[in-house]
Amino acid sequence: MTPAALAELHAQCFRVPAPFTARAFSAFLASPHCFLCTLPHGFALGRAVAGEAELLTLAVHPDHRRAGTGRALLDGFEATARARDAQMAFLEVSAENAGAIALYAAAGYAESGRRAGYYRDSDGSKCDAILMERSLTRG
Repeated sequence: MTPAALAELHAQCFRVPAPFTARAFSAFLASPHCFLCTLPHGFALGRAVAGEAELLTLAVHPDHRRAGTGRALLDGFEATARARDAQMAFLEVSAENAGAIALYAAAGYAESGRRAGYYRDSDGSKCDAILMERSLTRG
């Protein structure tokens, strides 16, 4: 997927946080630490460095949600992070995104913190960010 296609899909998926621009995707993808996992109706963008991985965003087209795509993308993110020697994975998610929170919790992520009023909507309203993490080591 091109940065423009990623930005277009991201804009269809997110209002809060604000969608990434094509320029932002280009910058992420230029970094040797960032990686992209794609499926026909979605993508996961991650970064792995110093034994830690961060899920920067995961987007599934609204017409194709609740069909396993999000979980498959999350699995791809985790597999790629492990291949890059990450032992822990981190993410943040809008407190208003119940579907994503449920996906992450079902995959073993636990809330590790909260940033009050972290996200702002286009109308100026605020929303908390929930921080989540999980171990990627196999035991």
